[in-house]
Amino acid sequence: MRPGNMGTAFIRRATAGRRRAVTLTATGLAATAAVTALALPAGASAVTARPAAVSGTQHFQMMNTSTAQTSTTGPLLAYGVVTAAGTDRQNANGTDTFLFHGGTIAVKHATKKGTQHQSFNSKTCLFMYSEKGTFKLTGGTGKYKGISGGGTYALSVIGIGAKLKTGTCNPSQTAPAAGQQQLIQAVGKIKLP
Repeated sequence: MRPGNMGTAFIRRATAGRRRAVTLTATGLAATAAVTALALPAGASAVTARPAAVSGTQHFQMMNTSTAQTSTTGPLLAYGVVTAAGTDRQNANGTDTFLFHGGTIAVKHATKKGTQHQSFNSKTCLFMYSEKGTFKLTGGTGKYKGISGGGTYALSVIGIGAKLKTGTCNPSQTAPAAGQQQLIQAVGKIKLP
């Protein structure tokens, strides 16, 4: 044999060995895929991505400047586990419903004894009210289904009552105020499955 032929024969054998190794590897991978596919129920995928539950600190802030004493809704901002703008709807039974795009959150709240403070200046018609309490998330709909948790809140109201033509303060509890600001700040720990 000539030296040139010997080198060519070596390259051919090496190439044939690599082709066999690639063929065996491909066959092994195909067999593994077939076994994996047979082990799964029809229609199931090998990896199912489920969003993990999220828990952490949650803030809710409601600010209302309506002068109507019978207003039951106000703007709401949520940030933390849930970050969204929405509306706080006050219900008659000591609960609120937070309305967001994509769902709602039901809230039950209770005033802590001894935290309610109010004052009224009969000359200027300035009134102030504050309270502190606790809240509990009692459920949700849409993307907030299964939400739970709770925390504390602080309510502060300041306003100037309307005056009568005589210049005295209007004693009616339902008369619109000349101006009013209501702020509720709540913070707690929540879990969203």
